[in-house]
Amino acid sequence: MYPIVLLSVLGIVTLFLGFSKSKNILLPAVLLFLAVALAGNFFEWNKGPLLYFYDMFRVDNLTLAFNGIILASAFMIVAISGGFQDNAEAEPAEYYALMLFSLVGAIMMVGFEHLIMLFIGVEILSVAMYVLTGSNKRNLRSNEAALKYFLMGAFATGIMLFGMTLLYGATGSFKLNEIQAFVSTTQQAAPSYILYAGLLLLLIGMLFKVSAAPFHFWTPDVYEGAPTIFTTFMSTIVKTAGFAALYRLLSHSFTGVYGFWWLVIAMIAILTLLVGNIGATTQNSFKRMMAYSGISHAGYLLIALTALSKPTQNAIVFYSLAYSLSTIAAFGVLMLVSKEKTFEGQPDERYDAFNGLAKNNPFLAFVVTVSMLSLAGIPLTAGFWGKFFVFSSAADRGIIWVPAIAVLMSVVGIYYYFRVIIASYLKEGDIAEIRVAPFYKIVLIVATVLTIVFGLAPGLLEGIF
Repeated sequence: MYPIVLLSVLGIVTLFLGFSKSKNILLPAVLLFLAVALAGNFFEWNKGPLLYFYDMFRVDNLTLAFNGIILASAFMIVAISGGFQDNAEAEPAEYYALMLFSLVGAIMMVGFEHLIMLFIGVEILSVAMYVLTGSNKRNLRSNEAALKYFLMGAFATGIMLFGMTLLYGATGSFKLNEIQAFVSTTQQAAPSYILYAGLLLLLIGMLFKVSAAPFHFWTPDVYEGAPTIFTTFMSTIVKTAGFAALYRLLSHSFTGVYGFWWLVIAMIAILTLLVGNIGATTQNSFKRMMAYSGISHAGYLLIALTALSKPTQNAIVFYSLAYSLSTIAAFGVLMLVSKEKTFEGQPDERYDAFNGLAKNNPFLAFVVTVSMLSLAGIPLTAGFWGKFFVFSSAADRGIIWVPAIAVLMSVVGIYYYFRVIIASYLKEGDIAEIRVAPFYKIVLIVATVLTIVFGLAPGLLEGIF
C-alpha cells in the first residue's frame, strides 16, 4: 500500500515543482520519488497477505514482486527521458506527474481484491496514457494516436464494465473471494450462463489493455505516434500490470470454471502469436515492429495463463522482467539513434536508422543486439528462459499443442529481430559517434547486464514469493 500513498502525494509535489524557474530539478526529483516508492514497496515483504481499503486491495509477495518490476521499469524509463529538458515546448512537470499517477493505477491493477478497485486502476492508468500519447501536440501522428487510443479504450472500458455488471448479477458480489466461493459451490450443480458471459466480456476489456488479438488494432498506430519515451512506458508497465491483473482475476476467482475459459485463452494466444509475428515481418519502422513484437509477447504470456498453476506465476513474473529490460534497452538506443537522422521531417525510426551503428557506436550496437537476442528468445539471455518457463508451465498442465505452435512462431521472430542486428553490424551507414549522457549509459548497462545475468542464472528469482 505504501507505493500508492507515496506516488499519489509525490505526483502532486511534482506538479508544484513545475512552477520552479529551472526545469533541471525535475528529473532528479522524480528519480528520487521513484526510488523512495520502490524502497517503500518492500517494507511489507514476507508479512503475509494484508488487506487495505475495506478489503479491496491485497498485498502479498506476488503483488510486491510485480510492483517492483513496474517501479524499477518506471525508474529506468524516467532516467532516459532527459530530452524533456531540452525541449522548450515540453511540460516535463505535467508529464512526470502523469507518469507517477499512472503508476498508482498500475499498482491497483496488480493488487486488486475487488472488481471496482480493478476498474479504478485501469482507468487511472488508461487516462494518463491517453494524455501522454498525445503530448506532442504539434505532431499529427501523436494526435491521431491519442484519439484512436482514447476511442478504442473507451469502448473496451464499456465492455469490461458490462462484464463486471453481469458477474455481479450472477454472483451477488464484486469481491474476488466471494466470486470464487460462488463459482466453486454453484457451478458444479448448474452452470450460470450469465457468469460465463460476464467473464468473457471482462476478459475482452482486459485483453484490449495487453494488446492481445483480435483486440490489438490500436497498438501499431499508437506505438508509432506516441513520443518514444511514452511508447516505452506503455509497452512495459501497462503490459506488466495487465497480465498481473489477468492472473489475479483468473487464479483467485475462476479456477472453478477453468474448463470453460482455458480454451478461449489458448485460441486467443495462438491468434495473437500469428498476428504479432507475421505482422512484424512486414514492417520497415522499428517502432511498428516493436508494436507487433509486443503483441506477440502478449501471446506468449497468455500461454502461461492457460496453465494457471504454481509455475505460472513464476513464469509471468520472470517473463515480465525479462521483456521489460529488453524493451527499455531497445527503445533507449532508438531514441539516441533517431535523433541523428530524419525521415520525412521526423526522427528516423526505421530499420535503416541503425545502418552502420557498430562502426562508431559499438556500445549502443551491443546493447541493441542483446535486447533483440533476448526478445527473440536466444539462449544465454533472459528472454530465452522467460519463454522456456512459459512453455514449461503449459506443458506441465498437459497442454502441448499451444507451446508447439509458439515455438514455430519464435522462429519467425528471429527474422525481424535479426534485421536490427544485421543493420547495425553488416550494413553501411553514416552514423557519427553519439554522445550518451552518463546516467543514460548506466541505465543501458544495467538493463543489458541484467538481461545477460538472468540468462546465465535464471534461478536467482526462484522461490522469492
